[in-house]
Amino acid sequence: MGFFGINGGELVVIIVLALVLIGPERLPHYAGQLGSLVRQGKTALQGAKERIGDEFGDELKDVDWQKLDPRQYDPRRIVKEALLDDEPAPRTTPRTAGYAGDGVAAGAAAGAASVAASAGPAPFDDEAT
Repeated sequence: MGFFGINGGELVVIIVLALVLIGPERLPHYAGQLGSLVRQGKTALQGAKERIGDEFGDELKDVDWQKLDPRQYDPRRIVKEALLDDEPAPRTTPRTAGYAGDGVAAGAAAGAASVAASAGPAPFDDEAT
């Protein structure tokens, strides 16, 4: 892949078309203008790069540009990393629910669990949803 996705054969066709359409007498003038435009663009980009470097300083150096490259996008890897980064939530059981480190809270939780168990299943409300 070449410049702007143009391979060698296509570049030759473009040059031949430029010679035919522009003509050999005006081609040096336009080529000089194109060179001048490219130099001005390069100077403007260099100035913008320096301004961004001055404004952001060390913060810009810490950015991992390879990680932000859209060509590195792999949905499977992103999902896998997202799933592996999360730590599993602690599961609560009737023995650990409401445990605050003392026997009073544990006893209250056990008492509440026994009252709920003796009352039967929770009532069903048809209009709840």
